[in-house]
Amino acid sequence: MEIEGRDFMNTPPLKTVRFGGNVVATLAKFKQDAQIINWLQEFRNCVTQLSKDHEQLIYVVLRLPWLGRSPAVVEEYLAFLSNLVSAQTVYLRACLKMVVSNFTPSEFLSVCVDILITQYDLPRNFDQCHQALQLIARYVPSTSRFLMPILTENFPFVQKSSRTLECYVHNLLRVAVYIPSLRRDVLELIISRMLKLDVSASRGEIEEVEENAVQQEMKGEQEEEGLFDMDEDVCSVKSSPAGTNVMVHPVAERLDTLMVVLLAFIKDMCHVNGCLDVEQTKDLYKDLVCVFDKLILPTHASCHVQYALFYLCSFRLALAEAFLEHLWRLLQSPSHPAVLRQSAAGYMGSFLARANFLPVATVRACLDLLVPWLHLYIDSQDSGSRAYCDITLHGPFYNACQAVFYTLIFRHRSILEGDMKKGLAYLQGLNLERIVMCQLNPLKVCLPAVTNMFAAITRKYQLVFCYTIIERNSRHVLPVVRSSVGGDCVSTNTNPLDSFFPFDPYVLKRSSKLIEPLYQVWEEPADTEVDTVTTKRCSDADEDDFLRGETPETKGVMGMTPGSYESHLHSPSSVGSPPIAFLQRPF
Repeated sequence: MEIEGRDFMNTPPLKTVRFGGNVVATLAKFKQDAQIINWLQEFRNCVTQLSKDHEQLIYVVLRLPWLGRSPAVVEEYLAFLSNLVSAQTVYLRACLKMVVSNFTPSEFLSVCVDILITQYDLPRNFDQCHQALQLIARYVPSTSRFLMPILTENFPFVQKSSRTLECYVHNLLRVAVYIPSLRRDVLELIISRMLKLDVSASRGEIEEVEENAVQQEMKGEQEEEGLFDMDEDVCSVKSSPAGTNVMVHPVAERLDTLMVVLLAFIKDMCHVNGCLDVEQTKDLYKDLVCVFDKLILPTHASCHVQYALFYLCSFRLALAEAFLEHLWRLLQSPSHPAVLRQSAAGYMGSFLARANFLPVATVRACLDLLVPWLHLYIDSQDSGSRAYCDITLHGPFYNACQAVFYTLIFRHRSILEGDMKKGLAYLQGLNLERIVMCQLNPLKVCLPAVTNMFAAITRKYQLVFCYTIIERNSRHVLPVVRSSVGGDCVSTNTNPLDSFFPFDPYVLKRSSKLIEPLYQVWEEPADTEVDTVTTKRCSDADEDDFLRGETPETKGVMGMTPGSYESHLHSPSSVGSPPIAFLQRPF
C-alpha cells in the first residue's frame, strides 16, 4: 500500500513511501492489532502468577511492537505495564529498559518495521513512552532510583548522529520535568556528554573548518559561472551546507544541536506564559551551579557548554550576581584546590567582560572585591621569602590579576561614561600601579595580548606606565626547547598560566541566536591608545577576539592538586575579605 505524507502547516509533501505492499498486508496489520490486544488482556488477568520463572515470556511481551499502533493497542499495553510493575516489581528494570530503549528514532525503526515512521510520528511515539514512564512512576515510588542508571547506560555514543543525540537528550529533559528529583542527575549526565564533544573541537578548529567550507563553496560557484544551464531540479541540491545554519564540522554540528535543546529547556523551565517564574528559576540555577562546580569548572578549555549558565543568568540580575558571588567565594577560599580557584578567576573576569546585561555598578562592585584582595595578598607576601614571580606559589593571585586587567579592557569605557572625572577618580583609587609594580610581577605571566592592551589603556589615562616592566620582562624570557617529530624546536611560553577565557566568542550557528543579544563583543579602540604591537593583533575588523592565537587549544580536564602555597598562614583569604553587600540583592 502506498501512503503519501500530508501537507502539515504548509510544509512540502513527503516522498511516497511503500510499506506492506498491498491492501491484504495492511488488513493483516489490523488483524494483528486485535491479536496483540487479546494477548495483553490474557496476560493482565494472570499477572499475579507471572513470577521470576516466567521472565523469558515477559521479555517476549515487552518486545511487542506497541508504539505507533492503534490507540486500543497502546491503551492495553500501558494497562499491562501498570499491572505488571504493581504485582511483580521484579520486572521493574526490564520495563524501564524497554521504554528508555525507544528514546531514539533508530530503535523505533528497528522494532516497528511494519509501521510508517515519519517525522510526524516521532513526537507521538515519544509521548507514549513518557506516558508509560509516568504510569510506572505512579505505581512504583522507587522508580527514580532504578531509572537513572538505565538512562546513563542507554545514552548514545557521542559519535552518533545529531538527530539521535537530539532525540535522546530531549527525552531525558522531559523525564526531568515530571520526575523533578532526577533533574540534577539528568543535567549532569547531559552536560558530561556535551563536554566530551566540546573539548574535542577547539574554537579555532571549528572556525577553520567552517571558513574552508565557505571558501570551497564560493570557489565552486565561480567555476560554475559561464556553464550551460541545466534543469533546476538537477542542480538544486548542493553538497555543502556552508552558508546555512548547519555546521560543517561534525562535532560542532552535534554540539550545536544539543545546545539548542538545552537552552530551550532552560527557557521553558524558567518561564510560565511568558513570565519569569522566580522559584522555578532559582531551583534550576541551584542545579546548574552544582553541575558547574562538579563538571564545567574543572574542565579546561571548554568553549560552549558553560554558556548554558551564562544564558540562565541573563534572565535576572540577581542570578548573575549570585553566580559572581559563587565564583568570588571559590577564588578567595584557601580550602579549594588552586587549580579551581584559578579557573574561578578566569570565569569571573570573562563573565564581567562579556555579559552585556551586567550594569556598570555590578562591574565596579566586583572590582571592589578583587582589587582589595590583590592588595591584601601583596601585603602578605612583600615581607616574606616568597615575594618573587612563581606561578606554583601564586597561581590564584596571577589569575585574579589577569581577570582585573581583562575586565578593565572591556569595561573601562562604561566606567568612564557619564561623569569622566568621577570615573577616572575611581580607577585611580584602585591603585593599579602597586599591583603592576609589586615584586610578584603579574605582567610577566599574563597573556601578552592582555598585557599589551591593558598597558595601552592605562597609559592613555595615566593610571600606570607598564612598558618599562614589559620591556624588562621580555629581556628575561628564556627560550624553551621542545621535542617534536621533526626535531627539537626553540620557542617561548607565552601562556605560562595556561589560562583561557571561558566566554570567548561563541561560534555555534543555531544556538548562537540566543547568545548574541546578551554578548559584549570586542570593540577595537577608535583612538591611538593602542601601541603598534597591539594594533597588529587587532587589525582584522571582523575578529571579535583580540586574544586570537593566545588562548590554549589544549583539551581535557585540569588536575585537582592543590598548590603548595595553599597552606600559607598569611594568605589574604585567612586575613579576611571585603564585604559582599552588592550580592545580597533579593530575587
